[in-house]
Amino acid sequence: MDEIIGIFPTPFMRIPALLPQALVSGLAAHFSTLAVRDNNSSANLSHTEMLQPGDSPLLVETAALITPKLAEFGALLFGERMGWSLKEMWVNVLDTGGHQAMHNHANSFISGVVYLTPTHDSSRTVFMKSPGGTDFSFKNDHPGVATGQFNAEKWISPKPEPGDLVLFPSYLLHAVPPNAGERRITLAMNAIPSRLDSWGYTIKFSA
Repeated sequence: MDEIIGIFPTPFMRIPALLPQALVSGLAAHFSTLAVRDNNSSANLSHTEMLQPGDSPLLVETAALITPKLAEFGALLFGERMGWSLKEMWVNVLDTGGHQAMHNHANSFISGVVYLTPTHDSSRTVFMKSPGGTDFSFKNDHPGVATGQFNAEKWISPKPEPGDLVLFPSYLLHAVPPNAGERRITLAMNAIPSRLDSWGYTIKFSA
């Protein structure tokens, strides 16, 4: 029997309702007032300064819930359960009409988003293939094409609910299309492992 095998897939971890509603509401209320830094991709997008888990009891509680999930996801990326720490966190506030340009996250290995408010269908996070040289030079792209996992250039993540966490490799390109709904608040983060060991060549990291 013929068999199709998807080789070298990219992991994307979704953890529904990781944060309890009281914590979600507290994070949204407190940090949305501190999101005063402009973002050059959109006039209707602002964010807080970079935060450390120890900056607030709310973030301490949040980090305690997220960190075990980092270890699970990290084992998929590196084949070993190891210690992980949240390097930085920040809150994004996306008002009606705002968007976030395509980007990835430098100087980290796992990135994630906790959704703190309902997300309109128009502003679900979109993930994209790297524009690097992995595609054919000539594409087959017209209205009759059936788009699937092996020929798609972007993937729209499932509609999240407040308290949901998603984790993905930091190199993965992603963006948020224009928000046609009400204010969208998210808590983004980057994480690093305690160390990486390649046959005795060891690098240790500290947050």
